[in-house]
Amino acid sequence: MNAPATAGMLRALPAEYRGRLMRSAREVSFPQGTRLFEEGGRADRFWIIRTGSVDLDMCVPGRRAAVIETLRHNELVGWSWLYAPHAWHLGAEATSPVRAYEFDAVAIRLMCQDDPALGVSVAEWVGGVLAHRLRATRTRLLDLYAPYGSGSRQL
Repeated sequence: MNAPATAGMLRALPAEYRGRLMRSAREVSFPQGTRLFEEGGRADRFWIIRTGSVDLDMCVPGRRAAVIETLRHNELVGWSWLYAPHAWHLGAEATSPVRAYEFDAVAIRLMCQDDPALGVSVAEWVGGVLAHRLRATRTRLLDLYAPYGSGSRQL
């Protein structure tokens, strides 16, 4: 799944902007089973996975949460921090021990506001990730709930 939009910040942003963002990162770790966030919660941070995996899931009334996508090394966890109303659109859970870089969303939004070129680069990076996630969500939900699935499988 290393499409350009989701290949990670390390490849998506110019070196100058990567460096600026990484200087504000803090290293964190989560044990398996940790909920990073819940749908509807305040999106005040985001992560880049260093090791481990995180499932993105969506609440489905009357059913168990549907796993939309599994994220791994160098992938962005969380995009809702960038766009108002800054509330999580999905949930996320560590499915293995995770080490990640954590970023303060307010600080990064202020950096982007102060440097419009950085803001455009970050918006393009996160927008590309968002577009990919929406396609993945659509496909996963069709596979789970449509009578004939997404149609992406060949018979």
